[in-house]
Amino acid sequence: MTPRYRPPRLRPLLLTPTLAMTLALALAATGCGTEPAPGSQTVADRSSSADPAPDRAELEARASAAQLVAEHVWVTEAAGYALARQSVGVLGDDGFGSVYTEPDGGQIRLSVERLPHADADCTDDPAPGSAQEPLVACERDGEQWYRATESGHAYAREQGGLVVTLGGTRQEVDRATLRGASLAAHRADDYELDQVLPPAGEAAGRAPVERGDLPPEGDGAPDNEVGASG
Repeated sequence: MTPRYRPPRLRPLLLTPTLAMTLALALAATGCGTEPAPGSQTVADRSSSADPAPDRAELEARASAAQLVAEHVWVTEAAGYALARQSVGVLGDDGFGSVYTEPDGGQIRLSVERLPHADADCTDDPAPGSAQEPLVACERDGEQWYRATESGHAYAREQGGLVVTLGGTRQEVDRATLRGASLAAHRADDYELDQVLPPAGEAAGRAPVERGDLPPEGDGAPDNEVGASG
């Protein structure tokens, strides 16, 4: 008698508590105005994608509308962190700034600015502002400089006349994560620019609002007298 064929039984996929939590956090992150880090997709993945390459002229126009210089836009990646698109903006005259966040509230701030050498190399001269909270650590780490105060820390490096800094609070971001994000930081390619820059026609790059309640001298404590806020 010919044996009857029995199709294999498919077992349901069982999620471990760790995997279930990871998926839940990922879904929470996508619902909070954040996007996967632009650098998380390799160049090979992007080049083999069916999506056409972004138009460079359009990218330049979008950067200009946001008062940004396309060549000054940098991106990075860190496990568990995603770019907060609403944080993208101009720093100073032609700098760039953004924030990467993770579900528990941790933040990594990325800034690209034309700054003096001392703002990168804290072993030479203390960076401006360090007098407000004294440095407790300042050291060379490969091609970068690491500095820390009691509350915050940052990695900085000089690149083509720019100082690229990645920083955060010591309570939220450990040094290893911050170092990894700094090493992964790079100038955005066209695909990454397309993800980072505000869409055409969207208001962005507005100049910082001047607060009338901050005195020009002293420790910067707000002045709460009537009329101080303008």
